[in-house]
Amino acid sequence: MSDHHKNPTMIDAIAPIVVLIIMLSFSVYLYGDDSSYGANQIALILSAGIASIIAIKNGYTWKEVETGIVKGIGMGMRAILILLAVGALIGTLIMSGTVPAMIYYGLNILSPSIFYFTACVICAIASLSIGSSWTVAGTLGVALMGIATGLGLSPSVTAGAIISGAYFGDKMSPLSDTTNLAPAIAGTDLFSHIRHMVWTTGPSLVIALIIFLIMGLNSNAEGNADGLILIQSTLQNTFNISVVSFVPIVVIFVLAYKKMPAFPTILIGALLAGLFSIILQPEVVSNFVNQPELPNSLTLLSGVWTALHSGFVLESGVPMVDDLLTRGGMASMLNTIWLVVCALTFGAVLETAQLLNKIVEKVLTFANSTGSLIITTIATCIGINIIAADQYISIVLPGRMYRAEFKRRKLAARNLSRALEDSGTITSPLIPWNTCGAYMSASLGIATFSYLPFCFFNLVNPIIAIIYALLRIKIIRQD
Repeated sequence: MSDHHKNPTMIDAIAPIVVLIIMLSFSVYLYGDDSSYGANQIALILSAGIASIIAIKNGYTWKEVETGIVKGIGMGMRAILILLAVGALIGTLIMSGTVPAMIYYGLNILSPSIFYFTACVICAIASLSIGSSWTVAGTLGVALMGIATGLGLSPSVTAGAIISGAYFGDKMSPLSDTTNLAPAIAGTDLFSHIRHMVWTTGPSLVIALIIFLIMGLNSNAEGNADGLILIQSTLQNTFNISVVSFVPIVVIFVLAYKKMPAFPTILIGALLAGLFSIILQPEVVSNFVNQPELPNSLTLLSGVWTALHSGFVLESGVPMVDDLLTRGGMASMLNTIWLVVCALTFGAVLETAQLLNKIVEKVLTFANSTGSLIITTIATCIGINIIAADQYISIVLPGRMYRAEFKRRKLAARNLSRALEDSGTITSPLIPWNTCGAYMSASLGIATFSYLPFCFFNLVNPIIAIIYALLRIKIIRQD
């Protein structure tokens, strides 16, 4: 810490957080599910303002605070670019017939009684294969939400099943960025980290799958035959339904498997889907543009361009199908990006002014035993996910803070890396203003608080990790 910077007091550290909690509570009370469309952003910015005042009081200049904010937002630019690309992807995937085809065939294959279970398994396998929960949610997730609507199943439970499966794969895949980041920060190797995670992650997935299976078997949804026929006939009459439509999504998964970065992968997928729209769905594109005075070539170009920036709008005359497939475009992600920028601003001010460090230092004084140290690490990761609103910060900061303490107590580094993933990675999509929560809500079209109770894997995993810590199960000492 610089000579002109005062060490923050505990009151300094918790004041902005208390203000944020109060304001977010009022936001949810007043606006409900619409709280993320402006009210939460104001709460985050005003709380960042309180934190900035405290920073200046402690000797920081506005220039230093501003530099910290810019740096913090910079850390989130990867997520922001991916959000924009996914918005474009959803628009062209629908217009190309990819999503309609997936819904059409899915309604034939998937049974309502095992749908939640199956959705979770499909997303788990896909995410494990490519290492990206975001890619899975933005592709398979969108289609599965459509199939659930057709089968008369709960969108909230479906979103919970998608996220549960996607985050299992993201957490366990050697291709995942968080799976590589956690052991790197903790000081262990990748595959030791993955093997150690099996003990908490495996039971968590099994429990989640059992719950989804029970919920499906007890569901009253039988899949209204007339409704299913109407949806399928509308899709068939509107789009050229074909397995060829799956090519863009296959290409996306192949590129992801080859470890191409997410932003170019998704953007390539969006452009490829746009090309397939022209090839496979020229009538759909023409009807979407609805400008007969334009030459055919310009009509097709305009349709793809519009779907990329503003999304696709379907006017089939069947409200259920129209609502289902009127989505996407970069513009649809702008509110989410607004939320992410405000959240990162708040987290950046707290980190710049050393307010987060102060809280962690205080908390560490209560971690006297091995179990309490691991539980403290888990709680810290969850807390930073809430406060700093970014999954990567929730892994990096606690990892840096607790690494020396784990080493001093002669605990193997993979205990720390597992704790980081059991909490930081897993809980990120459960927080509306977190980059992951905002992304999942925007991609799946479901408010975070609506799907949160049904993300059983994400809820169970930290609990199992805490139980293991308390009972000293699979706590490894240094070799």
